[in-house]
Amino acid sequence: MELGRLIFGGLLLLWLVSGIARCAELKECVFPAIYNFGDSNSDTGGISAAFEPIRAPYGDGFFHKPAGRDSDGRLIIDFIAEKLKLPYLSAYLNSLGTEYRHGANFATGGSTIRRQNETIYEYGISPFALDMQIVQFNQFKARTNELYRQAKTPSERSKLPVPEEFAKALYTFDIGQNDLSVGFRKMNFDQLRAAMPDIVNQLASAVQNIYQQGGRAFWIHNTGPIGCLPVNLFYKHNLPVGYLDPYGCVNDQNEMAKEFNRQLKDRVIKLKTELPQAAITYVDVYSAKYGLISNAKKEGFDDGLKICCGYHVNDTHIWCGNKANVDGKEVYGGSCENLSKAISWDGVHYAEAANQWVANRILNGSLSDPTIPITQACYRH
Repeated sequence: MELGRLIFGGLLLLWLVSGIARCAELKECVFPAIYNFGDSNSDTGGISAAFEPIRAPYGDGFFHKPAGRDSDGRLIIDFIAEKLKLPYLSAYLNSLGTEYRHGANFATGGSTIRRQNETIYEYGISPFALDMQIVQFNQFKARTNELYRQAKTPSERSKLPVPEEFAKALYTFDIGQNDLSVGFRKMNFDQLRAAMPDIVNQLASAVQNIYQQGGRAFWIHNTGPIGCLPVNLFYKHNLPVGYLDPYGCVNDQNEMAKEFNRQLKDRVIKLKTELPQAAITYVDVYSAKYGLISNAKKEGFDDGLKICCGYHVNDTHIWCGNKANVDGKEVYGGSCENLSKAISWDGVHYAEAANQWVANRILNGSLSDPTIPITQACYRH
């Protein structure tokens, strides 16, 4: 038995070393653009453009003003752009001050993979589900081709994506968290588990659509530990034993997130067979985020269940940037002083420091399948 373990360990080490060696031999990909699809975890201004703009103190930490992001500063998608030496993505829905030469962002806060029969005014669910984001991308690509042909000067064309570069772009996906939150609200766990194959199939259909139009490099995030979002505990008292894990996260919700991720990974593996020319990377964001929350103090952060922006005392909660009367006094849901130690920004979304920590641990490929950095995500393995 001991000999078998030694042999297995040696083979595993050999596989890892050979994988690292192969990656070292590859040149870095040159991605001319990023096209992103997702929810508030990667929305850089879409929901603000479509509805009421996100207000201060959102954005104050890095941009020094609201920047359409549900955070005090940059999101993981911003760190992806930085890593690939590209500009931050403009939201497709934002008509002013946009730059689409190097990509566009179709993500909107509250988006789901599967369409929901409710409005954004009820539970904050965006009307721009993933299938609609793909329709918008199709329209964007077709319109780009048309305008590029019509452009009469190099100056006019310089503001447009180069049509041939759609095939060389990186297509990123970060969506699925809201499908789970809707499921927790509308279904029991058995019903939600039964719905997951359809949900992940719809994400696969989005990838297939882009592939059919020439897209080849895909970077797909799984969903994070939704049970670790402080919002899930705002009004909970006298919880039964076992409801929370040792770090204060809701056990059952995280188990559902892990089941979703298992099914998503299986579907991505199948996609690699169905799309023979595609380079598809599955990224384990869950492990990175849970790793941060479970080691918060060691990593120099505050408690992962403590919110930075907003007011929460007993059963009184005032959302980040809002005001309300509490015991006859006006109270403002402002932000914490030390942003660099915050994990949760507002109870739902991560602070910039946490986003950067997570980005540093996923962009190098150590939590990806295959284990390649994002700078080599154009290669099929």
